Amino acid sequence: MAKDLFNENCPQGVTTTSLINGKTSGVINLNSIKYQWAYNLWEIMLNNTWFPKEVDITKDITQYKTLTPSEKGLYDKVLAQLIFMDGLQTNNTVDNVNPWITAPEINMCLVRQAMEEALHSQSYAVMVDSISINTNEIYEMWRVDKKLYSKNKHIVDIYNRYASEAEDSMEAKIYMIVANQCLEGIYFYSGFAAMYALARNGKMPGSAQMIKFIQRDEITHLLLFANIFNSMRAEFPESFTEKVMENIRELFKEAANLEIDWGNYITEEGILGLNNEIITNFVHFQVNSRANAIGMKDIYPEVGHKVNPITWFDSFSKINDIKTNFFEGNNAAYSKGSVSMDDF
Repeated sequence: MAKDLFNENCPQGVTTTSLINGKTSGVINLNSIKYQWAYNLWEIMLNNTWFPKEVDITKDITQYKTLTPSEKGLYDKVLAQLIFMDGLQTNNTVDNVNPWITAPEINMCLVRQAMEEALHSQSYAVMVDSISINTNEIYEMWRVDKKLYSKNKHIVDIYNRYASEAEDSMEAKIYMIVANQCLEGIYFYSGFAAMYALARNGKMPGSAQMIKFIQRDEITHLLLFANIFNSMRAEFPESFTEKVMENIRELFKEAANLEIDWGNYITEEGILGLNNEIITNFVHFQVNSRANAIGMKDIYPEVGHKVNPITWFDSFSKINDIKTNFFEGNNAAYSKGSVSMDDF
């Protein structure tokens, strides 16, 4: 059930009594909050503010015309898929998650996330319009590319299923949070790696820089959903049964298989630095990291979660080397770009 916008029966002196189904007056009082981690994350998100037109993509405009057919196909497919996911997430965050979160400081983060997803859509528009000669083809690719359509439909079907059940089911709410983790932390990452591989080979550097900023935002979104999950687990432990946890493992495995299939498809063993084995291990590594963030063991223990199989990925994608003390809950003064890739 969606929360009331105003509840005069909320206990005095508190902003909410619970993450979900709590009593909240509707007043955002940031001097009295229940979830310090959410306010810390809000500060990080604000300090990470950036705008697509700040990124120089002039070299990419010329280089795009010189890409090999495999590289050009990869670039277009990656953009087509990223365009879909950020557009979907702009609405999903505010329509399917925010309505049943009854903590104002978390509501703020979810609304901010939606703004960032919309900003990403603008960044793709800048890239497609300025660089590609196939603008309409990229935006309409889902209609003709069966692999792209299949991946998109899988993601939408999961969201629609749990959104329809979430009003009356805590279990569905849990799965919805995990589904968001899968989108933010698994389904983006073959595309990110592919863009970085191009730049690593001296091609499309402006596009890679745009992706760096987008990935930095996605890390904060991962932090958001991981902490929502962990807070739910602390407040409603009875809902996290052995069956639910096993279903979560299966959701992660489904996401892994889908992303490996997509990663192999877009690279076609034709991009220097990437092949099917590396992509498989890379995706399994990401899944393990997402599982660890919500208190689960590695789903693919043979890969682990400490050493990225794409050895150059983190150093190439890193905007800066500043770490945060986010998980300690300290209300630090975060500088712009302060989220470390090591946080996820």
